[in-house]
Amino acid sequence: MLRSLYIQNYALIEKLDIDFERGFSVITGETGAGKSIILGAIGLLLGQRADVKAIRQGASKCVVEAYFDISAYNMRSFFDTNELEYDDECILRRELLSSGKSRAFINDSPVSLSMMRELGEQLIDVHSQHQNLLLNQEGFQLNVLDILAHNEQLLEQYHVFYKEWKQIERELAEFISLAEQNKSDEDYIRFQLEQLEDAHLCEGEQEELEQEIETLSHAEEIKTCLYRVEQSFSSDEGGLLTELKEVLNTLNGIQKVYQPAKELTNRIESTYIDLKDIFQEIASCQETVLFDPVRLDEVNGRLNLIYSLQQKHHVQTVKELMALSDEYRERINSITSYDDRIADLLVRRDTAYKKTKEQAEILTNIRRKMAYEVEKQLVLRLIPLGMPNVRFKVEMGLKKELGVQGEDTVNFLFSANKNGTLQNISSVASGGEIARVMLSIKAMITGAVKLPTIVFDEIDTGVSGEIADRMADIMQEMGDCRRQVISITHLPQIASRGRIHYKVYKQDSDTETNSHIRRLTQDERVEEIAHMLSGATLTKAALDNARSLLSVSQGEESKNR
Repeated sequence: MLRSLYIQNYALIEKLDIDFERGFSVITGETGAGKSIILGAIGLLLGQRADVKAIRQGASKCVVEAYFDISAYNMRSFFDTNELEYDDECILRRELLSSGKSRAFINDSPVSLSMMRELGEQLIDVHSQHQNLLLNQEGFQLNVLDILAHNEQLLEQYHVFYKEWKQIERELAEFISLAEQNKSDEDYIRFQLEQLEDAHLCEGEQEELEQEIETLSHAEEIKTCLYRVEQSFSSDEGGLLTELKEVLNTLNGIQKVYQPAKELTNRIESTYIDLKDIFQEIASCQETVLFDPVRLDEVNGRLNLIYSLQQKHHVQTVKELMALSDEYRERINSITSYDDRIADLLVRRDTAYKKTKEQAEILTNIRRKMAYEVEKQLVLRLIPLGMPNVRFKVEMGLKKELGVQGEDTVNFLFSANKNGTLQNISSVASGGEIARVMLSIKAMITGAVKLPTIVFDEIDTGVSGEIADRMADIMQEMGDCRRQVISITHLPQIASRGRIHYKVYKQDSDTETNSHIRRLTQDERVEEIAHMLSGATLTKAALDNARSLLSVSQGEESKNR
């Protein structure tokens, strides 16, 4: 529960530091004193949007910090899951800088706003007047049934099934779209693939053909050059081999009389052998070089085919054409396998839908049973709140298709008058009636969940007298030893029932106005409630009436203990 609240430089609050206690407490104060400002500050701890305009004029930042005692609420798992240090005393802090930046902390560890919101919603519930509008929202009505029926685990399992089903549905839709697109392109892809396959491309072929066409195009020139070189080697008059042979014969003739001639002969003989081998290779090359116009046309035709395919497919090499051929082949294989894959997805989708549908039906059955209980309990709670002829019905139906929360539709029907027609609650209930219905629902929910702190912001609007007493009874019962209930009120009947009474007020200085809150003493409570009864002028009757209200309230509290 909320132990203390510290606010600095927020709107009209320069500095506020107040302690809270268990049970039922009340906050009073004139309109505009700053009660809504305090609620706005608490809202920052619940992850609500921060506005730099809320920073007190002249300040660089505002700070809101709250201490909660969470020792009795088994919340360690949240801290373990989010890798936060656990302590029985939890501190939530929000800082808003004038630059527009916002920072959130849990036990002095920086956290995301979503994480703060998740924890804050488990610690405190602020019910403001605009929340009464929720009563007409199907999501809220359905949530009431689920909370009271303790459907948390069933809903969690349903969400798993629903998410799986929707994911498969998305995959199936995307795959069908892709299959249709590819099938529409199938003839084109097959034509391109057949054209590439008919070309019988080989890696490295283009380079070889380009070299061959160079040779064929210059065959006469090459052949003439080779012939000249051959003649230089083999001519009877002045040929390299002939002259070298003569040199060898000459050196052989002087070997006996000149020793170095032997080594020179060996070296020249080696050179002669190499040159003779080169001569034979040149002769062989000359024989292979032929001017072949037919082959030239063939090579030109082959290269033109390769060049045209490269230009058509915007690539530079045969290797890229071959890769494109593989890609087309894979797409064709995919197209032919689409039917099998779609059939598989259809089976998976139907299986996932069946599981989701079965889980939704379990939720529906439990919700219908709980709807009957809610009808009975709300009527029993509303009759003492000045609605002796009240009728309340939870109308349930089925959606056309499964939704995130199941397949149920929920509508709260209401009539406060005898023989009145049951209609949508927001259409026929007055503001005071809606407030009483919401209080009753909150009281029911409070009994089903371990919410440490509940704040009611003027939920008593539109009621007075005995009805206010009855509403105070409900809030007092809610604020038992395990829970903390704080009511912001303008009614003396409710203000007198609080175990602790706080007052919000404004003070003016020469330069500024500040909002404050303080805990009232017993005498101050008498005066405050007397002012609520009689207005600005205190009368003896109002003071006596206030003491009487407080005496009755404190007596009731003693009996409850």
